[in-house]
Amino acid sequence: MVAIVDYGVGNLFSLLSSLAVLGVEAELTSDAARLSAADRIILPGVGAFADAAQKLRTSGLAETVCELAGKGKPLLGICLGMQLLFERSYEYGEHPGLGLLQGSVKPLSDLVGAARKVPHMGWNSLEFRKNSALFRNIQDGDQVYFVHSYYAADCDESVSAVAEYGAKFTAAVERENVFGCQFHPEKSGKTGLAVLRAFCEVQP
Repeated sequence: MVAIVDYGVGNLFSLLSSLAVLGVEAELTSDAARLSAADRIILPGVGAFADAAQKLRTSGLAETVCELAGKGKPLLGICLGMQLLFERSYEYGEHPGLGLLQGSVKPLSDLVGAARKVPHMGWNSLEFRKNSALFRNIQDGDQVYFVHSYYAADCDESVSAVAEYGAKFTAAVERENVFGCQFHPEKSGKTGLAVLRAFCEVQP
C-alpha cells in the first residue's frame, strides 16, 4: 500500500487517480500508524515552502516521515514535496526543511535570468545524470510536466536528472530510499505513470 501524506497541501485527486490507473492501492492519510503500515510513502505539495513545512511540523508528520525514511521506507517527494526533503529553502526568507537530503531551495529566477518567465510551466525533457530506480520504465529525453518557481540547488550528490529552462536545473533526486521529482508525474501522461509505477516497485 502507498500512503500519501495528507497535510493540507497538494493536488491529491490527480495523484490518487494516477495510482488508481496503475492498479496501486493508495491511501490519503495524516495518521502516523497508517504511514508506518504502508509499504512506501509519497509526500506531495504545492504552494509556499514555509507554510507547508510548518503544517508538517505542527501535525507531527515531519517527525514521522523522517523517522520512517531513516528506517529505509521508500519515500517520494513531488514538486514542493521534493523541495521539503532538503535542508532549507530561501523562499521569502530562510526556512528549515526536513534535512533528508543535502542542499537548499532557491529562486528559479536567479538561475534562468529575466528572459525566462517564472513560474516555469510546461513540458521539458529529462536528462539523466545517474541510474535511478525511478527511470527504469522511461528513456533519457522523455518529457514531463513542471510548474515551479524554485529549484533544488547545492545537491549534486543526489541529482538523478536535470531539465533545461534557460539553464539546467534539478528535475529529480535520489539517495538510497529517498526520491524526489520536481516535475508532476501525475500530470505527465504515460511517462509520469511509468515513473510512479517504478516507485511503487521499489522494495523497502
